[in-house]
Order: sequence, then C-alpha cells, then structure tokens
Amino acid sequence: MIRVLVVEDDFRVARLHADLVAGVPGLQVVGVAHTAADAVALAAAEHPDLVLLDEHLPDARGSSLIGRLDAAIMLITAESDAAVVRRAVARGAVNVVLKPFPPGVLVHRLTAFGRFWASMESGQTDQRGVDRALAVLREGDSPAGAMPKGRSAVTADAVRDALRAAGDALTAQEVADATGVSRATAQRYLADLVSAGRVELGLRYGSTGRPEHRYRWRG
Repeated sequence: MIRVLVVEDDFRVARLHADLVAGVPGLQVVGVAHTAADAVALAAAEHPDLVLLDEHLPDARGSSLIGRLDAAIMLITAESDAAVVRRAVARGAVNVVLKPFPPGVLVHRLTAFGRFWASMESGQTDQRGVDRALAVLREGDSPAGAMPKGRSAVTADAVRDALRAAGDALTAQEVADATGVSRATAQRYLADLVSAGRVELGLRYGSTGRPEHRYRWRG
C-alpha cells in the first residue's frame, strides 16, 4: 500500500482530501496534519510515500517543507502565481494542483501516482522503464473532468489496463471482450488514446483480406 500523509490547515478540506485518498485502490491515509510542524512530526513517525501538501499553512509555506518530509510531494495551492509552481517543481514536487478543483482531478492524479509507484517496485529499471513510468505519472494531468463528454474514467482506465496487460496489439473487439464494453464503446476510448499519443494505431490484414485496426500501448 502507498502511505499518504494529508497536510491541510482547513479541517473540512483535509477530511475531504483524506476521503478521496481512501477511495483510490492501493492508497491509504497514515495521518492528517494541519500545520507545518505537525507535518514534519507525522512524516518522521509514519514514513509516508506521498504527501498531499497545502501551500498556505499557519506556520510556514508548504513548499518550504519539500525535501524535509522524505516523500513524494503533491503540492495543493490556491495561489496561481507561476513562481510558486516553479519553486515547488524545482524543489522536487511530482505534481501541483490548483484550488479549487473537482474531486475527480485529484483522484485522477492519485491514481496515476499509484500506477507510477507500482511500475517502480521491481527495484531495477532501464531508460525505457523510466520513460514508461514517467509517462504513467503524467497521465494524471489529463483528469477525468477533462475527458470528452460522455466518457467514464472507470472505462478509460479499464481500456488502458487491457492494452498494457496485453503486451501486443489488440483489435477493438479484443479490447471490448477484455473490458466488458461494446466494440463501439471500445473504439471511442481507443480513438481518444490514439489522439493523445498514448496508443499506436496499425493495420493487420485478416483471413478475409479485410484490414482491421490494431491498437498497441506505447511503452
């Protein structure tokens, strides 16, 4: 399980963020802090893998804690000043989320982080593995709320997972069979992934001589 520490001075917002973390498979909340001092103490005691870190805490800027918490940092801030974002990234934040945001934005980034973390659990990797893991992490920057109208984040995740697991190119029908959706639905989600550059589209000529589209995850 990925251990997550929530740092947020607003008690209600902190509870909301903790609930969102708890709803993402593979993630668990190990603590909630409302000040920078509490964040440092809890991080030392609980050894989180990821910290959701508010920028405006009553006793310090959240970004000043990056590097002190010994964890991946996802900075959450209502401040739109580009300097804040630059500073957070320069200090090592894996992502920055601007308030206010729909819950799906954070959930999508947390889900992507979980996939990234899992892809790095083998202990050793090569450049291709690093590139693939970072691409997975960046998938979270296309949140569910930004998907085309009528799309489901659950279905999109299932289609991506089916392509990744296959290790080879699949037809739309094969993706549909693997995910339990109709062929037409699978084609719509596959088209989204092709447009986003995440999936390679090719042709194969079957026994009837008619070409069929084949979809391969870009790993």
